[in-house]
Amino acid sequence: MNLSSLTPRFSHRILSEALEDSPVVLIHGPRQCGKSTLAKMLGDALSYDYMTFDSDVTRDFASNDPIGFVDRLSERVILDEVQRVPQLFTSLKAAVDKDRQPGRFLLTGSANILLLPNLADSLAGRMAIQRLYPFAQCELEEQESDFLDRLFAADFPMRQVDRLKDNLLERIVSGGYPPALSRPEGRRRDLWYRDYLDTVVQRDVREISHIRALDALPRLLQITAARTAQLLNLTELASAFQLSRPTIGEYLTLLENIFLVERLPSWHSNQTSRLVKAPKLHMGDTGLACSLLGLTTDVLTRTRDRLGPLLETFVYQELRRLSSWHDRRHDFFHYRDKDQVEVDIVIERGITKLAGVEVKAAATVKAADFKGLQRLQKVAGERFAAGVVLYDGEMCIRFTEKLFAVPLRWLWGRP
Repeated sequence: MNLSSLTPRFSHRILSEALEDSPVVLIHGPRQCGKSTLAKMLGDALSYDYMTFDSDVTRDFASNDPIGFVDRLSERVILDEVQRVPQLFTSLKAAVDKDRQPGRFLLTGSANILLLPNLADSLAGRMAIQRLYPFAQCELEEQESDFLDRLFAADFPMRQVDRLKDNLLERIVSGGYPPALSRPEGRRRDLWYRDYLDTVVQRDVREISHIRALDALPRLLQITAARTAQLLNLTELASAFQLSRPTIGEYLTLLENIFLVERLPSWHSNQTSRLVKAPKLHMGDTGLACSLLGLTTDVLTRTRDRLGPLLETFVYQELRRLSSWHDRRHDFFHYRDKDQVEVDIVIERGITKLAGVEVKAAATVKAADFKGLQRLQKVAGERFAAGVVLYDGEMCIRFTEKLFAVPLRWLWGRP
């Protein structure tokens, strides 16, 4: 796939607005997801200077004399990979307190500073934060998706579309990292992922933590990839290592801090105590997961048992990406009760509405596939806006007033 700097990032509008309102704007997300490219695109239009802390000279200057470094900065500046100089945040706070002009500092970071000690508090109330993910499918198709609005409006008209078939597998295996998408599937893409993980583990993790057993992290990532979309069980994860359960929990948090894995909490209601409270664990991108597991499109075609969990993670990450630039806030959960009735993804929009999404790799949908959504609808009551079973079929079909079978293609387009 040929990508260029002109491939749209739909977070652009929200970031432009944030620069008009906040003295500091942070774009954070996994390394190589396109943060620097997006920041430079915004900066070029607004005459920002650019500095990166991947430069040893710049990083040493800022680390040894953060006050002097900030004093010498131009009026508007991009500071790239800012998590590499944690000493800088206090000086940035002091500079902002002297001059709260909007859009002074545009920062990027490959670690979640909200989860790093002392950093988040430094710029509280002074900084707008935008999460950037690897490419969403609608960005690659260069068309905005209205899926979330249709979901909460229960508005999926009956319509026939083409099945994705093998193209769905190609999208799952490709993922959304720009450098990976620019390489052909196979050895060249696998080499990029190998170098990527080496860089992340050896540099990013080392800089934000003091763990000694760095060699455990690639293996933990591989095990997580094999268990994506499953309930998190730290005891089972720890059993694969000669490490304690709390230590594996800390390592998993580190991988969350650099956006490679995510915990999806369980949804709960005050009306019932029969819910499973364990979170699900999802890989941050299915391209990375497939590379760790050695899954190509051809292999995934032959080993369909791997497809279900990867497709669930793929859909979950697509929905997170759609929500990241939406005007409304969306919070994500999963639902499972003690009868093992479940819904893959529950989305809350504010405190008054929620919707459910069930994911199926099949080309047909049966009445039994709506069992979890019906249970969620009963428990949620009037808050329940709609539920959909996403599947690789041809028809969008209304099952009941608020339940639909919807082709997966609707996630990234307007069929």
